[in-house]
Amino acid sequence: MNYVRIIPCLDIFKGRVVKGVNFKNIRDAGDPVEIAAAYSQSGADELVFLDISASNEDRGILLDLVKETAKQVTIPFTVGGGIKSLEDMEAVFNAGADKISVNSAAVRRPELISEAAKRFGSERIIVAIDAKRNLDGSYEVYIGGGNIKTGRDAIEWSKEAEQRGAGEILLTSMDTDGTKDGYDLSLLKTATQAVQIPVTASGGAGRLEHFAQAVTKGGARGLLAASLFHYGELTVIDVKNYLKEKGIRVRLETCL
Repeated sequence: MNYVRIIPCLDIFKGRVVKGVNFKNIRDAGDPVEIAAAYSQSGADELVFLDISASNEDRGILLDLVKETAKQVTIPFTVGGGIKSLEDMEAVFNAGADKISVNSAAVRRPELISEAAKRFGSERIIVAIDAKRNLDGSYEVYIGGGNIKTGRDAIEWSKEAEQRGAGEILLTSMDTDGTKDGYDLSLLKTATQAVQIPVTASGGAGRLEHFAQAVTKGGARGLLAASLFHYGELTVIDVKNYLKEKGIRVRLETCL
C-alpha cells in the first residue's frame, strides 16, 4: 500500500535534541535515545536523526549516539549530518542506520550520490535539500546547516539528485522551518511535480490541516515534523487519525 509516512525528526546538537526557528535560536528538547524510543513505540513510520552541527564543525557524525539510538527503535531509522564519503556511510550503516541522508557533501560533489546508490542501493540514499526562497520566487539550495548559499536552484538540484540515483528527497523550507505556519506548499508542489521519487515535506507544520495540505496540495509522500511532536502539541496518532478522516492512506497498524 502506498501510504503517507509520518516521520519525527531529531535535530542533534552537542548530543541533545534541539529545535529552532528558521535554523536559528535553538532550544533543548531532550535526550535523543529516550525520545527515539518513545517515537518508535508511538506509531511513527520512520525516524530521522540529523546531526545539525557536524558539517559546520567539520567533524564526523556521533556514531556512538547513533548506535545507542538504533538499539531503541524498531522502525526505519535515517541518519544525516557530516556524512562526506562512502566510508562515512558504511560506518553509519554499521552503527544501525537503515538509510542515510546526505546534503552538503552531495552538493559539493554530486558524484557521491551515484557512488552511494551503486554501493548501497538507491532505497537507502536520501538527498536532503535546504531551500530558501529568492525575491524572484525561485528557491536556492543552502548547505552547511543553512549557512552557505550555493547559487544552485533547488528544483533543478532535486532533479539531478534523482537522476544520480537518490531514492528520496528530504525537502526543508528554511523560510517556514519552526514557524508552525504550514509547509511551503509552493516549494513542495514544484518539487514533487519535477521528480518521480518520494519527497518528504519538512519545515513549518503547526496544525493538523498542514499535514493534509502537504499531501493533497503539495504532493508529499512523507511528512516530517519536530517541535510539534517533541513538545507534545500533537502526537503521531493525532496526525494519522486526522489524515485517515481526510481519506489519506496511513499505516494505523504501527500505532499502539
